Amino acid sequence: MITDATPEAIMDRVRRKALPDYGRLMQRCFAEYHRVLKPGRWMTVVFHNSSNAVWNVIQEGMLAAGFVVADVRTLDKQQGSFRQVTSSAVKQDLVISAYKPAEAFEERFRTEAGTEEGAWTFVRQHLDQLPVVVERGGIVERIAERQPFLLFDRMVAFHIQRNATVPLSVAAFLAGVQRRFAERDGMLFLPDQVQEYDEARLRLSQVAQIPMIVTDEKAAITWLRQQLDPALGGTPLTYQEIQPRFLTDLRQVKQEELPELRDMLSQNFLEDAVHRWYVPDPGKAEDLEQIRRRDLLRAYQIYVDGKGKLRSFRSEAVRAGFADAYRQGRFAEIVRLAERIPGERLQEDPDMLMYYDNASLRVD
Repeated sequence: MITDATPEAIMDRVRRKALPDYGRLMQRCFAEYHRVLKPGRWMTVVFHNSSNAVWNVIQEGMLAAGFVVADVRTLDKQQGSFRQVTSSAVKQDLVISAYKPAEAFEERFRTEAGTEEGAWTFVRQHLDQLPVVVERGGIVERIAERQPFLLFDRMVAFHIQRNATVPLSVAAFLAGVQRRFAERDGMLFLPDQVQEYDEARLRLSQVAQIPMIVTDEKAAITWLRQQLDPALGGTPLTYQEIQPRFLTDLRQVKQEELPELRDMLSQNFLEDAVHRWYVPDPGKAEDLEQIRRRDLLRAYQIYVDGKGKLRSFRSEAVRAGFADAYRQGRFAEIVRLAERIPGERLQEDPDMLMYYDNASLRVD
């Protein structure tokens, strides 16, 4: 008896199955899981991660099949515990939880796709799916998926995978969540969820921080917000106080053109009279975001106009440029520039990979 290995989802040089082939086969698997799973139900995938690129194509396959990722944790087999991760985790066992959205939500989104109300409809149903309180060792665990920036990323990915226009900028999104949802400890809650969390906080005084390392500009800004935002356990700090901590947690990835720390502070935060940096209110944040976006798009245009492989580049500029090009239907431009990015760097960045994969489908 001979087994037909053609549909087997593996990477194998002998069988000429490379990473893109593996990704397509995994997407077919997830599409079948999505077909048989009832709406509103969950799927858990346990995966040993030896490569960020492989993890990203698995996540991309889940999203393309119609699932919404709601939680990613590392499994410590020796300790028998789970820890949240907010970025790629190499050489660890990952436990990925995702759900198939309810039919009523999918139908409503089809009528609201591309509108602001459609975006808020997604956020509400996503928050409704997430646990309200996670307690570990007498400490409240901060739920990464409830943080505004990660919610924004999920909202964008949901729209792109369904070929819908993303209706909100990050600044408009952050201003909008302030008006629509209750915020506690840097996390967002629906009105009917917040009482349960408040009661837990009365019993448990400590809130755990989510450990972070700085690999690129996006991670650096998230790290800075964690240091400076009182809602996340931070406090306003001077440059001299920030820099040593920043250098300790810096693990800059290959080919990343990381701006100077002072430049990232001035583009995303405000400085008070005693030279302490702090998180701006939503109105000021929107003004800063517009200035930063223009700067990112200028850098992106330089990459578009250039030739040859991008040996070093500002990943946030590429992400902002891809988002702008996708919104305007410049799919061929995305594909051309993506093909100039070193393959391993593209495959290891979930945002760039998402735009490239979806733009490729529309060019072909």
